[in-house]
Amino acid sequence: MKFSKLIPSNSPALIFIALLTAASAASAAGVHGGGHGGSPIGKPGVAAKVSRTINVEMANGMRFKPSDIQVKKGETIRFVLKNTDGVKHEFSLGTQQELLEHYEAMKKFPDMEHDEPNKISLAPGKRGEVIWQFTKATAVDFACLHPGHFEAGMKGRVIVAAK
Repeated sequence: MKFSKLIPSNSPALIFIALLTAASAASAAGVHGGGHGGSPIGKPGVAAKVSRTINVEMANGMRFKPSDIQVKKGETIRFVLKNTDGVKHEFSLGTQQELLEHYEAMKKFPDMEHDEPNKISLAPGKRGEVIWQFTKATAVDFACLHPGHFEAGMKGRVIVAAK
C-alpha cells in the first residue's frame, strides 16, 4: 500500500510530519536560535575596523596563552591563533551556556567543521584568525571544545570593560 493512501496529502498529520522534519534538519545543520548577530558576547567584526590584534597560542598542556584577555567595549579585535600543539584545537567564543551546549554537540560529532565567525579549528602547526567586536561590557568565555580538551582546562576569558 502506498504512503499517500495511508495519510492524505492535505492531512494535518502529514503537515505536522513535514514541519517536524524541517525543524530537525535545521537543528542538525547547526542552526543556533537567535543567531550570533544579537549575541550577548558581541558580533562578527569587520577587518577594516580592527582596533588591535591579540596573538593567542593553542599550546601543549591543553592551554591558551594568554588565557586572560582585557578589551574595551566597542573594540574590534583580531585574534591571531596559532596551534603550537601536536593535536587539533578549537577557539570558540561564547557565553558559558553556548560553550557547554556546543561541547555536548562536539562530543557526539568530534570531527565537526565550523563555519561561524566566533569559532575556528586549527590542525597542529596551523594559524588562523577570528575578528570579533565586543559590544557589551561583560565577561566573554572562550574554550577548545574538542572532546577532553575543555575538561583538561583549555579555556579562557575576555573581560570587556566599559569605555
